[in-house]
Amino acid sequence: MQNSSDEKIIAPAQKQETRKPSSTERIWGKAVLRHGYTSMPSILIKAQRRLGISPLQMNIIIQLLDYWHEPERKPFPTKKDLAARMDVTGKTIQNNIRQLEQAGLIRRQGRRTACGDWASNIYDLDGLVERIKTHEPEFTEAKEKKRQAQRQAETPIGRRGADA
Repeated sequence: MQNSSDEKIIAPAQKQETRKPSSTERIWGKAVLRHGYTSMPSILIKAQRRLGISPLQMNIIIQLLDYWHEPERKPFPTKKDLAARMDVTGKTIQNNIRQLEQAGLIRRQGRRTACGDWASNIYDLDGLVERIKTHEPEFTEAKEKKRQAQRQAETPIGRRGADA
């Protein structure tokens, strides 16, 4: 048995980063992603016309999504901040949000400060989320049809009846 003074102290090896960068990180780089990114389902982009969302309204939705980090904490940017980001007037933001509200995609809720003054609105996007969910089966069906057509095209003509 060795004396404790004779024992060697072994330093733990430096843990090397083995995590492979995500595709998003490989596209944009770490420095850009350090400032945050916004999650947006592709169905929202692909169904923009079906949902009746104008390009300006889509930009407003994207801006609101950038402020929405937690499902239970709805975004509440000021119209002034949205307008500045998009280089439009506050009235343009207000009118387009009203149209999105009339379409059932957004619901505005008044918000008060601790002293009781009116603050920026809270924007509830649950209508948009639910509408996107209703379109999901159409996209799944289209994806499956495309996959079947691809498989059919790759199958030699003489074997198409056997696999079907």
